[in-house]
Amino acid sequence: MHLTIVAATLFEIEPTRQFLADNFHSEDQLKFVKGETTIQLLITGVGTTATAFALGQYLGQVETNLMINAGIAGSFSKKHQIGDVLLVARDRFGDLGVEEADGRFVDVYELEMPAPNTPPYQEGWLINPAAKEQKFLPNATAITVQKVHGTKKTIEKISSKYAPDLESMEGAAVHYAALMTGTPFFQIRSISNFVEPRNKDNWDIGKAITSLNQVLQGMINIE
Repeated sequence: MHLTIVAATLFEIEPTRQFLADNFHSEDQLKFVKGETTIQLLITGVGTTATAFALGQYLGQVETNLMINAGIAGSFSKKHQIGDVLLVARDRFGDLGVEEADGRFVDVYELEMPAPNTPPYQEGWLINPAAKEQKFLPNATAITVQKVHGTKKTIEKISSKYAPDLESMEGAAVHYAALMTGTPFFQIRSISNFVEPRNKDNWDIGKAITSLNQVLQGMINIE
């Protein structure tokens, strides 16, 4: 069994790295072996460009049985709480497109660049076919952005357009790479903040990281 854990930063999964160092044989800081199981941590860097580059190199060289993308995210919905961990069933690039003269955002799929059902997209979404089959986490809809939303006006616009639960800066790139290469995958996100007019005093990154890594370590034990 070869498992790859993908994260933008080592900070987000450091508790799991320490867990692996304590319970597995360490081949190096990011690779761990126990019996027939190998767990590789892949730290991509922040954003879709860094993530796509790292995954393009990695998946071109390594065959992995399962890829788990783990990280923190902002929540558009108050039905969730900070520290909740969700499994992203579908993701999309949420700010790739054009701004019209009247202020409307039109994404590349509406522009037919590419057409919204061009593989691996389904109506512009990147859908994980395995998400509905799992029972350990609630499913969520996410968008992936280059710039996280921080004003009431832009939050209302994007919420009305896509009705997302979460936003991150990497998730859709992982979905795209996994779907294009046929790699089984999950994306799990722990809520560190609500998507609202930006106020970092309301964030709790520590709580989000603790709950994220508790779930991630549970998944490793299952595997």
